[in-house]
This record gives sequence, C-alpha cells and structure tokens, in this order.
Amino acid sequence: MAKIELALISVTDKDGIVPFAKTLQGLGVEILSTGGTARAVREGGVPVTDISDYTGFPEMMDGRVKTLHPKVHGGLLGLRDNPAHREMMEKYGIKPIDLVVVNLYQFEKTVAKEGVTLEEAIENIDIGGPAMLRSSAKNFRDVTVIVDPADYAIVLKEMEENRGETTLETRFRLAAKVFRLTHEYDGAITQYLETVKP
Repeated sequence: MAKIELALISVTDKDGIVPFAKTLQGLGVEILSTGGTARAVREGGVPVTDISDYTGFPEMMDGRVKTLHPKVHGGLLGLRDNPAHREMMEKYGIKPIDLVVVNLYQFEKTVAKEGVTLEEAIENIDIGGPAMLRSSAKNFRDVTVIVDPADYAIVLKEMEENRGETTLETRFRLAAKVFRLTHEYDGAITQYLETVKP
C-alpha cells in the first residue's frame, strides 16, 4: 500500500473525530466528508471537502443519497496495481480513497426507544455507510477502514511509524471487523422487522 493521501470520514459517533482529523491533516492527508461530520471537523479547525463538491452531486432525498456514487466507490474498489483500473480512474476523475472512517446510524438504539414507529426505524437503516465499509474492506490491500474509534490510535501510530502507511496485517484485521459489524447490523434489522407489521 502507498502513503495514505485521501480519507473519507462519515461518522455518527463523533467522539475523538476532530483530534483524529487534525492528526491526519498534520500527516498531509486530504479529507472528504459528509453533512454533520464535515461540519464538526470544519468547526474543529480542519479543512474538509464536502463529498457533494467532490462528486458534483448534492446530498439528496433527505440525506438518503450522499455517498452512493462511482467517484466514491470507484475510489474505494479500484485496484491500485491494475493498469485498467488506474486508467478508468484517471478517465473519470476518480481519486483513490486510502482511508475510510465510518460508523453507522444507530438502528438498535432507535428501535429500543419507547413508541418508535416503523417509519422512524426504516429511516435509521444505514445504506451508504455499510456500502462504503464493504467496498473498503473488500479492497483491504489498498484501503484502511475504521469502524471503531478505539482503532484511531493504532492507525495513526502505524502511519507515523511507516511514512503514512498502515500494515497489511492491520488492514486485514480492520476489514474483518467491518464484516462482523455489518453482519450484526443486518441481523439487528432482520430481528426487528420480523417483529413488526407494515
């Protein structure tokens, strides 16, 4: 893997995200972000590019569509050592996204609330987050993916020790963590939907 140069950050749990982003900035990493995360990072004094400015499309449909775009997923899934992938990325202005920091809408907390409606539950099913996580984890050879703030320090330490890179072992471990999370997340949605009627 090459040096991490571009990160995409979109988190529900914003604990520690501003200091993490500041350290990334200090390591020369450019940051893409969405909605409330972009606002929090920017207010923390870290320059950030809104994902809508990068893709050329606004966040739309009440936030349902933000990151479901070829410039995002091409940047996550493109194989850096595949000349055809590189050519396609260059042709369509797709930047390689080297680091993804995403945690998901808190579906389980939402459905645990007294009197929650089916409509509220449905709106708290994250679509773009799991898609980005799965794309990143699938391409762990080229992309570092973080779903847990507890992993911020580990990733930063490796970047500082390895001239901006992370190790394959860490990327693989973090990828496995993604698939465990998305499995559990889908399980929670399934369990809830089996108890309600439309």
